[in-house]
Amino acid sequence: MLAVIDYLIHIYRKGSEPFRSLSALSDSDAMKIMQDFYVEGAIFWERFKDPGQYLHTRRQIEQWLRQEFIAKGGAPQESYPIYMILGRSKWLLTAADAATRATTAKIQIPLSLFQEGDVSFTYPDSMVSFLLANKKESAYYLPDYHGRIFTLSEIRSIIYSNGLPGEKWGTNLPSFLANYIEAQVWNQDPLREYKRQLSV
Repeated sequence: MLAVIDYLIHIYRKGSEPFRSLSALSDSDAMKIMQDFYVEGAIFWERFKDPGQYLHTRRQIEQWLRQEFIAKGGAPQESYPIYMILGRSKWLLTAADAATRATTAKIQIPLSLFQEGDVSFTYPDSMVSFLLANKKESAYYLPDYHGRIFTLSEIRSIIYSNGLPGEKWGTNLPSFLANYIEAQVWNQDPLREYKRQLSV
């Protein structure tokens, strides 16, 4: 049995504000940011190559995330989540290229700031999870994980039994797919307070 992970990591673009949602912006503002953030060949920023398609897909998946989380007893305070990673990510350490490392920053946040109803989880990244579940014939599809939303209690139980993905399980994803447990934070009040304390 393994120790429970007690922190989240928020990855964001250096020089920008953390804890922001593209989906909460107007289409024009979101498109401008994605065009500015796009870096060819950077595994973390190349997803913005087609910003219009990305934003459409992202909003579709966020609607699914929110509905499924509510069905599991979640209490989202926001229409759109702030994305984070649960615990360390072997994928970030091994797959991140020089351009990604040079343009990203991260903040580590105690998981204890949040209540059970504040955060949902997917494995892996929610967009990858959703797309794999809709292409069940994929060699990478795992029915116990993909296309599913997990609560804090559920994801803790998985980690307590199996550890983090990419270490002892979930090791067959290709490097271009984000291989970590994604956390979707639906209550920004703890984030605002944490950010305020960082700036004091």
